[in-house]
Amino acid sequence: MALEIFSRYELKYLIPYHVYQQIVPHLLERMRYDKFGDQGRYNIISLYFDSKDKKIYYETRNKLRFRQKLRLRIYDDAGLEDAAFLEVKQKYNNVVNKRRTKIKLKDAYHFLDTQSLQHKHQYDVSNPQILNEVHAFRNLYELDPKIIVSYDRQAFHGLYEDDLRVTFDYNLMCRDDNLAVETGPLGRNFVANDLVIMEVKVTHSVPLWLTRLLSELECEKKSVSKFCTSIDLAENKRKEPFHLKEKVFI
Repeated sequence: MALEIFSRYELKYLIPYHVYQQIVPHLLERMRYDKFGDQGRYNIISLYFDSKDKKIYYETRNKLRFRQKLRLRIYDDAGLEDAAFLEVKQKYNNVVNKRRTKIKLKDAYHFLDTQSLQHKHQYDVSNPQILNEVHAFRNLYELDPKIIVSYDRQAFHGLYEDDLRVTFDYNLMCRDDNLAVETGPLGRNFVANDLVIMEVKVTHSVPLWLTRLLSELECEKKSVSKFCTSIDLAENKRKEPFHLKEKVFI
């Protein structure tokens, strides 16, 4: 069963695709492919929510010490009868907390459309308490569906450090004209095609061997918000995908 509640540090890097290809053989000396997908590869499609006055966007853009997001996420080519995840992702003092519940996609849509807990007993949901939290968060912020973000991911899990995960996201696209996640990974690239977002996810500290490897390959920590960057592109605040040469990272 997929983990529903966890807390960890997430360190982000923006790297060229060829560096990603260099890193993988080194990772496989101390890590294994994630158990999901072929060699840890799978597609992620997320529907993000925001308020009319863009509370979520500005919390992220302004790097508030406490900020949170609501999203509906599916993996690969999931349809209405397949599993989806409603997630509340929070960040406080650089620690990421995620709470999510598994629910059939068609039930997630019904729950979100009715904006009510009246029918929650009819849903096959893995964690009813988190469904309550999603409902409370959405009502507090007055959230509505805003944008879809999709990308391909390759994930690795530590062999000797059980809390260590490293993920690589590429083919990063967004759209705001069709908010049905089951339509698939369609849209405009909001990060240049020759770049990869790498994330190191760990409960305590990054192991020394990985710190040395990233230093040797000159991987510099640069955090690009998938949500904010895609919103900027959709609203024409950006004219082109994010490039490595840019000096401002959000």
